[in-house]
Amino acid sequence: MNVFGVDIGGSGIKGAPVDLERGDLAEERYKVLTPHPAEPDTVVESVKQVVDHFGWSGPVGVTFPGVVMDGVTRTAANMHKGWIGTDARALLSDALGMPVTLLNDADAAGIAEMSFGAGHGHDGTVVLLTFGTGIGSAVFVDGRLLPNTELGHLELHGHDAEKRASSKVKEDHEMTWKQWAARVEQYLAHVEMLFSPGLFVIGGGVSRKADKFLPLINGIRAQIVPAGLQNNAGIVGAAMAAAKG
Repeated sequence: MNVFGVDIGGSGIKGAPVDLERGDLAEERYKVLTPHPAEPDTVVESVKQVVDHFGWSGPVGVTFPGVVMDGVTRTAANMHKGWIGTDARALLSDALGMPVTLLNDADAAGIAEMSFGAGHGHDGTVVLLTFGTGIGSAVFVDGRLLPNTELGHLELHGHDAEKRASSKVKEDHEMTWKQWAARVEQYLAHVEMLFSPGLFVIGGGVSRKADKFLPLINGIRAQIVPAGLQNNAGIVGAAMAAAKG
């Protein structure tokens, strides 16, 4: 069974049909740049462009980088403030002419990783963190999701953690892997102190280069592994959510 998933990020919007039996993309994903400013109308048009690329008809799962409650986007740290309080699910559904399921981007990635990726089979507390334009989070206890945790906005040395340790910060400040890994370790230590997870799953685009920085992180008790689905996890999780309705 194939269902369509779209992952809205601060820098790109990507999507593809997903084979839910395999937990993987059924076709090569299609990506467009996130418009700036990332206002609701322009982002919705970009999502439509991604879906139309495949000539898709049927349910669509869409992720959003912020708190999502009953289809309404409540925060928008790396998007236009016009998203705050918007019934984004209705906006997307009207534009696509199809039923839409909307959820937090990291929650979607976590759902996919717990079913098909690095979190599969792990009980206890598992924390997935996505490093990209910001830092997203998904927290699971014995396989059950605590939605909308948004741990990238924990305070770290007087700043939002994502303003110190996202992969965008690494790029913007031209940091070495060693320099950035030190910041990631500080952040992981803070999250570990609060949640005591047994496993950290590191996702986002930077997960493709996990060998460059994960071996440099040594002061964390929990096991740390890269996301098995890498940066496709959000698309897969969005499709899984849409399949459940």
